[in-house]
Amino acid sequence: MIDDREIIEFTAPDEAAGKRLDAFAAEASSFSRNSIQRLIENGDLLLNGREAASKTKVRAGDVITIVPPPPAMTDIVPQDIPLDIVYQDDDIAVINKPKGMVVHPAAGNPDGTLVNAIMYHVKDLSGVGGEMRPGIVHRIDRMTSGLLVIAKNDRAHAFLSDQLKTHSVSRVYYALCDGNFREDGGTVDAPIARSRNDRKKMAVDPAGRNAVTHWRVLERFGDVTFLRLELETGRTHQIRVHMSHIKHPIVGDEVYGRARNKLGIVGQALHAGELRLIHPSTGELMTFTAPLPEEFENALAKLRKASMPRF
Repeated sequence: MIDDREIIEFTAPDEAAGKRLDAFAAEASSFSRNSIQRLIENGDLLLNGREAASKTKVRAGDVITIVPPPPAMTDIVPQDIPLDIVYQDDDIAVINKPKGMVVHPAAGNPDGTLVNAIMYHVKDLSGVGGEMRPGIVHRIDRMTSGLLVIAKNDRAHAFLSDQLKTHSVSRVYYALCDGNFREDGGTVDAPIARSRNDRKKMAVDPAGRNAVTHWRVLERFGDVTFLRLELETGRTHQIRVHMSHIKHPIVGDEVYGRARNKLGIVGQALHAGELRLIHPSTGELMTFTAPLPEEFENALAKLRKASMPRF
């Protein structure tokens, strides 16, 4: 059982051989084909313990494992929660999400989320993401701050989703990472999948989906380094997993690194500071920025002061 969810597992019979994975899994379970495809996309449906594409052909004896999503919640209530709206027009809204805010309601977080806030402050949200995620095109983690774009109609949602798939949207993050980087910049090219040991975590896995993160050193402070990171792909927890993989976890990351740190930062020191996209109606290339949050700036000030030469 994971998060109070029962794992569903079944074996493909002889007559299933040759069928597409999504088609067979839908036939053999209570999920619709669209739901199965979303489970596959999120890494919540495994074929013989590994992630696979929807179009993969099933063989007799294959074992399909499904981790169902949490039970759907209804009646999402708009809430007058302060929201930093960086930009808004008839198609999109760009939000600077504060650290600690969950993007959408889920088990354990029924309200107080970004979705509750945008339903109050932003009108006419797209319905592509379903009733639990109106307007939500992409997400950032609860303890990560920064920019994300909201779609205000279905056409804009589809356009922005296509940009994410083709990597036309550029997302730049800033992070404080443990350790001293020898090079001034580099790329982590390592596939990511849901961890086989802990389903709440992601991990670098040769059987996972392609994941690429570009990084550049901005400042060095001995045992901590200030980085600029740009996503080429957008996998769950990608930056956090990649930095941990190269032995430089993000400061304060209690899942992939160490929660305790000398800077007093709670949660990962990771901020989505720049977002570039093509507007769905005008075709204009737009760039949005969000300053580092106060906690992050204070940590940098402390590091800079400690690294100043003493005479």
